[in-house]
Amino acid sequence: MASAKVCLAAIAGVHGVRGLVRLKTFTERPEDVVAYGPLSDEGGTRSFRLTLKGEQKGLLLVAIEGVGDRTAAEALKGLRLYVAREALPPPEDPEEFYHADLIGLAVEDTEGQALGVVRAVEDFGAGPLLDVESESGSILLPFTLQVVPLVDLQGGRLVADPPVALDAGPEEESKRGKGASQGRRKPRSETGQGGPKAS
Repeated sequence: MASAKVCLAAIAGVHGVRGLVRLKTFTERPEDVVAYGPLSDEGGTRSFRLTLKGEQKGLLLVAIEGVGDRTAAEALKGLRLYVAREALPPPEDPEEFYHADLIGLAVEDTEGQALGVVRAVEDFGAGPLLDVESESGSILLPFTLQVVPLVDLQGGRLVADPPVALDAGPEEESKRGKGASQGRRKPRSETGQGGPKAS
């Protein structure tokens, strides 16, 4: 089984003619992205060693080993850079979880009945939602202590107490999720908020 990967950065553009790239990072502190050693593409087929050169308009200016001119740098625009989940430190907060750890967990109700499997973590502005693939389709569960009272990473499962009938559909679940703000858990995401920290 392939190791889970976490996206730490994406190449947003190029800078100058000597191969520097502008890097959008998803780590809590942008400069920490270089602390993990070489990063890879999503498939793990290519490796990229980064050297921090500066900052410009909220983005890092980075040199990539082996990339020495603007043409080579432009070919990498849009590339997302990953690190193996095992390279990341555990979250300090017990109610904080990496997306990579949540995706793939089996979902059970409070009676132990299978509901599905977490296939993604979403946030449409009202807080994190678990996208659960069930036999009847997609379910969006608010990722709160009230709705998800137990996350058992070692057991490969989580327990959910859905606030409404599971056949309400994703759109209706999303609307209901907006009201479940108390006890919100904190998934560490690829989108910047709560991004991974270097140890």
